[in-house]
Amino acid sequence: MSQKNKLSSLNDRIGIVILAAGNSSRLDKPKQLLLFKGKTLLRHVINEALHADAGDVVVVLGADATTLMNEIDTNRVTVIENTEWEKGMATSLKTGLKAVTEQMKQIDGVIFMLCDQPFVSSDILNSILKRHRDTGKPIVASNYGEATGPPAFFHQSFFEELMLLKGDEGARKIIQQNRDKVETVLFPEGSIDIDKKEDYESLVKE
Repeated sequence: MSQKNKLSSLNDRIGIVILAAGNSSRLDKPKQLLLFKGKTLLRHVINEALHADAGDVVVVLGADATTLMNEIDTNRVTVIENTEWEKGMATSLKTGLKAVTEQMKQIDGVIFMLCDQPFVSSDILNSILKRHRDTGKPIVASNYGEATGPPAFFHQSFFEELMLLKGDEGARKIIQQNRDKVETVLFPEGSIDIDKKEDYESLVKE
């Protein structure tokens, strides 16, 4: 088997979970449907996930699930609805993790992504996977400069801990508790996300 095929085989055992269940309470419409460079944020993130050198992609919806389904090609990704999204991000993370582990017969790890990072790309995702392969570290997060966060990779050895998260606890808690097991890739634009109307207006102006 060639080196390229070996890497492809390894990457096929990495799942991607896109967290898109929030209700965008500080915007006047779902942030997932905001347009940036001709695509909705949700469609952009899904497209980048599909172009990464990874395996199955799972999208977790919650609020506005019926409306958001129109943005998704269900022939290419798996959509899971989190009916408990109001209880916090941890419910979406666990819903996605459970779905992707049930779907993939062999799984070594998962990359978690958010739906509101307009500058996320397949190159960033591939860099995260390469850093994991090169260093052997079980967690690889994005380095924004002053903080770390998603997209972030977690080896399957952390799945049990991820399933214990509650409420609004995100995977960042596990990153903070396991600093010696974490590597990062530089992604300064990762700090740009859309929570408020002003965030979106600023993004469009730039």
